[in-house]
Amino acid sequence: MPQNKLTDRFGRTVNYVRLSVTDRCDFRCVYCMAEDMTFLPRQQVLTLEEIARVARNFVDLGTEKIRLTGGEPLVRKDILELVKEIGTYGLRDFAMTTNGSQLTTMAEPLRKAGMHRLNISLDSLDAEKFRNITRTGKLSQVLDGIDAAREAGFRGIKINTVVMKGRNDEEIPELIEFARKKKVDISFIEEMPLGEISEHDRGLALCTSEEVRDIIRKHHELVPATEDSGGPARYYRMEDSETRVGFISPHSHNFCSTCNRVRVTVEGRLLLCLGNEHSVDLRRVLRGNPVTDDKLRETIINAMDLKPERHHFSSNGDVQILRFMNMTGG
Repeated sequence: MPQNKLTDRFGRTVNYVRLSVTDRCDFRCVYCMAEDMTFLPRQQVLTLEEIARVARNFVDLGTEKIRLTGGEPLVRKDILELVKEIGTYGLRDFAMTTNGSQLTTMAEPLRKAGMHRLNISLDSLDAEKFRNITRTGKLSQVLDGIDAAREAGFRGIKINTVVMKGRNDEEIPELIEFARKKKVDISFIEEMPLGEISEHDRGLALCTSEEVRDIIRKHHELVPATEDSGGPARYYRMEDSETRVGFISPHSHNFCSTCNRVRVTVEGRLLLCLGNEHSVDLRRVLRGNPVTDDKLRETIINAMDLKPERHHFSSNGDVQILRFMNMTGG
């Protein structure tokens, strides 16, 4: 009988896994990838069956929460088959991060397939700014997707906004009002230094969570929420709304001491930390001869010893990690 929980060298229990299902995306967001990207050849990408096998074995090792990420997960062919499969694993929380572009047709099938929650990226409510940030995205398509998710009956919907000075920081009050009107949660994220970009200076663009909170407090009193989301966000409430406001602060308030998660890239690298290159090749195990679940679980268990105590993101725009966010899995 396999052990029923994963623990690292620092006593942290790992019970949350983010699984990337593709490095491809129909957007080219400026903080996530270069405008002209080279994507992985198909043979290097895990099959949906391999991803499901990884998920199942993590659940056997105590995982309670799985999030499907990308790139954009909804551009992966037959993604609903994977959702249906993982939906049978009895997870406490099963979620997806999406740019929302495909939700007008996919929201209802996702909910029926067993998905619990959706995180939808939305960095601007201005169509021109949205286009500039995403390079290829159409705002109306995403707004329609958010409405489709609400109509499909999703109760756990959260907007994710990466805040950048001079790009969208002046829209923070408007985004808060949008979330309140739609009765969804919203998280503001400090930009992470992943991948070499030339489009803007990350050091100058960094808008800290404290700066965002100060802007919001001019309009609404924020009261710390008591519940724990099981992820890196710190949540606040407003007295006159059910909407929660979250802050993800890899620079100004790192969340390493309570880190309970690991990531698996679409090429099968088990990343033990978003801000470090510590990783283990699960694809080699999945495609070994013979392939056994015992070997896969043993590899995952042993990998926990590589999980570092913390990341060391700098706030001056320097890049410590050369892989882009689409390669990492959101």
